Amino acid sequence: MIRIDAKKGPRFCDGFTRRDFIHAGALPLLGLTYPKFLAAKAAAPAPVGDSDVNCIMLFLVGGPSHIDTWDPKPNAPEEIRGPFKTIQTNAPGVRITEIFPKLANHMDKVSLIRSVYHTASAVHDTGHQMMQTGRLFTGGIEHPHTGCVMTYLKGQRGEVPGHVLIPKPIGRTGGNMPHGQTAGYLGKQHDPFVLDADPSVKDFKVPDLLPPDYITSVRADRRRKLRDSVDANVAAFEKDSKSKQFDDNFNLAYKLMTSPTAREAFALNQETDSMRDRYGRTRFGQSCLLARRLIERGVRFVTVNMFETVFDEITWDIHGSRPFTDITEMSKLVAPNFDQAFSALMEDLTERGLLKNTVVTALGEFGRTPKINPAGGRDHHPGVWTILMGGGPIKGGRVIGESDELGYAPKTRPVLPGEVAATLFKAFNLDPHHEL
Repeated sequence: MIRIDAKKGPRFCDGFTRRDFIHAGALPLLGLTYPKFLAAKAAAPAPVGDSDVNCIMLFLVGGPSHIDTWDPKPNAPEEIRGPFKTIQTNAPGVRITEIFPKLANHMDKVSLIRSVYHTASAVHDTGHQMMQTGRLFTGGIEHPHTGCVMTYLKGQRGEVPGHVLIPKPIGRTGGNMPHGQTAGYLGKQHDPFVLDADPSVKDFKVPDLLPPDYITSVRADRRRKLRDSVDANVAAFEKDSKSKQFDDNFNLAYKLMTSPTAREAFALNQETDSMRDRYGRTRFGQSCLLARRLIERGVRFVTVNMFETVFDEITWDIHGSRPFTDITEMSKLVAPNFDQAFSALMEDLTERGLLKNTVVTALGEFGRTPKINPAGGRDHHPGVWTILMGGGPIKGGRVIGESDELGYAPKTRPVLPGEVAATLFKAFNLDPHHEL
């Protein structure tokens, strides 16, 4: 039976019925007994909990400061409250900082969970693992990304991948540990399809989707037939699990390369200039637009990494000292990028009738220290932070939980990463008693 974190009682962070959804230590969605998966069946299970709910996960690499964004503390001392004023949103009683003027007009579509926390080490990689899988990796066991579990159980729709990660996987963030963006012990055949390209560049193409220009579809088909012929001549060879996995991956790649449906799903150049401008011509803006396009064409789960690293670009990682940025620079570069793209995404999904069956969540790996450091920044703080979640069955316009007066720890309704994952699984209509 699927049970995840029952230590603090049955709970979800979205307003669903509070029942005991997932139990720590038992086995299914977030707590699978790993030996069974190390020798898992090659075939995926039959789809369960069939529903039309999809998900776009915007991962805000670096860890946004909750106090400077969605959990302002206007009455705290100056060294804590920071430089920004608060503004009223279109959700009654919900205030955020002034660096998100566009988002303020869409807060009726999302809820703020202001009491997320974890007690593991305050390093990026650890937070990545916990927020994307619901689990901390221990004993060399890599748990699967939430999107990989979803598509493992539900399968893909038609010829498009079930889970797409754009633009690239998270890279170097200092801990040299896995980031939780693969299928882990579910097997590489359930990894997300990785775009591995910047959709904002002029000649954007998906490297692993289209064959090289010099290989026509006819030649590609001939190569496949030749390979099939060779396989037929070695039929007596009993293939092990690795060769079976190679076959599965080859067939998937071939289907994607030759599928007009898949190519069309990634054809961002079919969007109008006005639509592309609406999202912003940045890597993150165009990634959000591509995410909408993919969901619209049948992809179940899209993960968008706002940044690939915290070292080579200005991110949410606002330590203040170089190579990092400070609070002020974040507000000038990072916040407007997010504000425009996220607001356009929520507005676009609403206009197309997609938000009612698409959960959108924006989350980072931790918050930032309440007290501003001497360099004008804030350091890592997993003690409490804020995430955004809306769409699908999740009600908008609400604040769930609260941090204390200084933004140091949860004051009410503390929410662990496993509960965030549980909320997503519930939204996907996955049976909490389903056994894998």
